[in-house]
Parts: sequence; structure tokens; C-alpha cells
Amino acid sequence: MLKLNQRNWGVDQWAAYLSTAELPCMPRSKARLLELEEQHQEQLSACHLAHLAGTDPFLCLRLLREAEKRRVKRLEHETTTPLAAIMQLGVANVHRLILNSPETDENNPGLAACEARSVTASRMAYKWGSARADISPEEIAMAALLSEIGELLLWSFVPELPLAAQARLARGESLRSVQAQVDSCGFRFRDLTLKCAGIWNLPPLLTHLIRGVDHIRANLSRLCVDTARHLHSGGFANRALVGDLAEAGKLIPNAGLGWLALQLPDITPELASQLAAAAESLQQLEPPQS
Repeated sequence: MLKLNQRNWGVDQWAAYLSTAELPCMPRSKARLLELEEQHQEQLSACHLAHLAGTDPFLCLRLLREAEKRRVKRLEHETTTPLAAIMQLGVANVHRLILNSPETDENNPGLAACEARSVTASRMAYKWGSARADISPEEIAMAALLSEIGELLLWSFVPELPLAAQARLARGESLRSVQAQVDSCGFRFRDLTLKCAGIWNLPPLLTHLIRGVDHIRANLSRLCVDTARHLHSGGFANRALVGDLAEAGKLIPNAGLGWLALQLPDITPELASQLAAAAESLQQLEPPQS
């Protein structure tokens, strides 16, 4: 329950408070680690652990923060992928870190939904990002996975705030989720993510990608987060998906709208074709850029 002095906190106070919390991991990550160890009698590879971290935003962030603490600054190599973080820490240290981490509450529906969106966004970022030769899909995927970390922290430690935003949206007092966040809490949850990233001294590249503007890589990361949110709120019937696909076609012009649509999770070829056709029609309606 919110304390009296917390009721008027802004994003800076919440970032200072939440950034000191011990980061958990999803219970399934521990279970999957033990399964992998049974399957592979020899020591697990860094790639196995990187895949595990790439599906758990809390665990990924925990590894990243630990790796950044140990990184030799004079090498000037930022840690921007799960594999790089694991290579910094070592497989044995990662194993201990996972097993010693507290666990999130998987019975919290708001946290589960937000975490699922993060994983979907990360997978979309990797698939769409792989179609461009001038970017690292692993970096885009990691940024997309961590873009919702501010909201995840709230669901874990102060669920009253995101619940208030949800209620306001459900009552129709705010028309969009971001506006509901501002109206009920006084700040966007994305801003909380960025504030925490600054406190944690996350690599500037990741912070830039999470911010999601002013660069193809950053725009693609932001687009994947938006697309995941639309997929999880209305599914393929969400009309915003057509706009997402049209924007993806501009950011990844060589891939083709049909291929981009087929990368959406659990989509059928017929539905992908329909979305691609609608996105193409939308592109044709837009005025040419000067």
C-alpha cells in the first residue's frame, strides 16, 4: 500500500526508490535453467544462458547491471546484448546469480501481461532487425525487452499505480494508456524506465534505443514495443497493426510487407497477406515526403 508521503511522488522520486530494489527473475527462468542442466550433462554454454535471459526482462537487466559493474571501462566496449553480459560475468557466476535471485509473482496478471508484451517486442525486434544488414538485431531485441522495465517495476513493487492507470482507462476517463498513466500517476511509465536507466548507468546506446527516436535502430525498437502492445490488446483485429506494418515497411524497405507481416507471432499466411495489403494501401494514401 502506498505510504502517505509517496502519494505525491513524481517520476524522479519513484525512480530513486525503485532503482534500489533487488531485481527478481521469472520463476520459469530458474525452472528452465535446471531443465537445461539435466539435458546437457556438461556445463551449459553462454548461448544457452543468453537465450534464457533474452526471454526474461528482469533477469536480462540484472545480468546487464552486474556485467556493467565488472566491465573494464578502458576497453570502451558497451555491454548491449545478453550474450555480452554473460561473457563478462562467466557462466558459473550467471548460474549462481539466477538461482539466488528472488522471484516475481506470476499470479500478478498486470505483471504477467506486461512481461509477455516485453518478450513479444523483443522477438519482433530480432526478426525485423535481422532484415537490415546495418544494425545488430540482438541490440534492438535487448532494448525492446527492457523498454517496459519501468512498468514492470511498478507492477512488482507498487501495483497501485498501474492499477490506477488501468482503471482510469477502463472508465473512459483517458483515451490512451499513456494518457491514463500521466493522468493518474503524473508521468509516463516509459519516462520511469529512462530515469532508472540513467541511475543504473546503463550503456548509452541501450538508453537511446529505449527512448525510441531520432535513429533507425531506435525507431525500430520503439515500433516493436508499440506493435507488441497492439498485439496484446486486440490481437490481429487491432487496426493499429496496419499502421505498425506500414511504418515497418519504411524502416525496412528491402524486406517487403508480406515478409514483415509473416514475422508477427502466430499469424497465418492468409491473415499476413491481408495485413500486408492493407499496409500497402495505407502507404499509398500517405503524401510523398518532400
